[in-house]
Amino acid sequence: MKTVHADRYQRALWVYMAVLALAALGAGLSDSVLSNYFKDAYQVTALQRGLIEIPREMPGFIGVFIVSWLAFLGDLRIAILAQALMVVGLVFLGLLTPPFAVMLVFIFIHSLGGHLWYPLQDSLGLHLIRDNGSAGKLIGRFKGVSTAFGMLAGLIVFIGFRTGFFSFTAPVKTIFIFACVLFLAVLALLIILMRLMPDKNGEPLATGRRFSLKGRRIKLVFNRAYRYYYALAVVFGVQKQIMMVFAPWVLIDLLGKKADTLALLTMVGSFIGIFFIPALGRWVDRFGIRKMLYVDAFSFITVYVLYGILSAGFNLGFLARSGLPVLLVFALFVIDRMSMQMGLIRSLYLRNIALKPEDIGPTLTLGQSMDHIVSITCASLGGLVWSVWGPQYVFFLAALMSLINYFVARKAVIRDEPVAS
Repeated sequence: MKTVHADRYQRALWVYMAVLALAALGAGLSDSVLSNYFKDAYQVTALQRGLIEIPREMPGFIGVFIVSWLAFLGDLRIAILAQALMVVGLVFLGLLTPPFAVMLVFIFIHSLGGHLWYPLQDSLGLHLIRDNGSAGKLIGRFKGVSTAFGMLAGLIVFIGFRTGFFSFTAPVKTIFIFACVLFLAVLALLIILMRLMPDKNGEPLATGRRFSLKGRRIKLVFNRAYRYYYALAVVFGVQKQIMMVFAPWVLIDLLGKKADTLALLTMVGSFIGIFFIPALGRWVDRFGIRKMLYVDAFSFITVYVLYGILSAGFNLGFLARSGLPVLLVFALFVIDRMSMQMGLIRSLYLRNIALKPEDIGPTLTLGQSMDHIVSITCASLGGLVWSVWGPQYVFFLAALMSLINYFVARKAVIRDEPVAS
């Protein structure tokens, strides 16, 4: 029986990695190009770009309540529903160019699916960990798969827009239709995974098990013991908006770059990430979570201070919008993508301090809701700050907020820290 369970576990690992691969490819053909879509199809301003984040990020806040309400279904069934929502929202954006207000409705539906999926994706991966001593290595392997296929998505986007095969001004947005097909494939793989992934007794999740509402609804975990994780989640809400909205907007709005340029930079970042992310997992195992939290903090602070200086130069005219300053922005864009991959440190930190394994999923979801409350506020205020005072102040404020990462690295109580050799 142990051999059967071991074989099923290995198959579950392979299917899960296929899920990560296709999900990353689909996200690279949809989420990663939305800023260019808004600019090319709707000619939005910086203020409008910030306000768009309200319907795009609101699902992250309400997702916690939806997960609680649907908890009786289990993580995998909710993940399947999430993929279906992503397809429904995106297919209309692909087939139509709806009026601006209607477009926001479809963005909301697609984003709701995505925000249900992202924490469940991490939660499923954490449940596949069997050996605590190699947890960082396995998580790094998962992240490496996502990054590799994110790079492939960048290559497809670059070639597609450079050749004119993809266009956001065409009646049909082919790139979004391709993404829909990929998300449908992820949905099918999740159904397969549901029959393979073992529960705590080693049995597959879908073997003759009946689900009922009674006693299945989870209670969202808000525990003082996890206060530093909540703090990291809140700061991540700021950092995520910088990475997803305002860093690309420096390239799109201040430097006039198109989707092919952003795709090329994403490709470079993904290629580096193939090696960086598995190494990051090994570094966590070797040096410990605390030291890597320090690295996390200083990486964000440095990147955003430099972004602020360069943005001021472009905005005020004392830096040329070509040559070395632009190359520096390109480098920061890539480094910022690498810094965002350090989210695995936060996940492993939560796993380290969790009072019981059942707390991990609900706490990840609660952390997501907290970061999205901040994201919604940050996006709106960031667009206002950009428009009224200048883009540099958006980045300087983000660097200031990132000092909280440093505070957590100093104060957090972490169990079983290794001693670096």
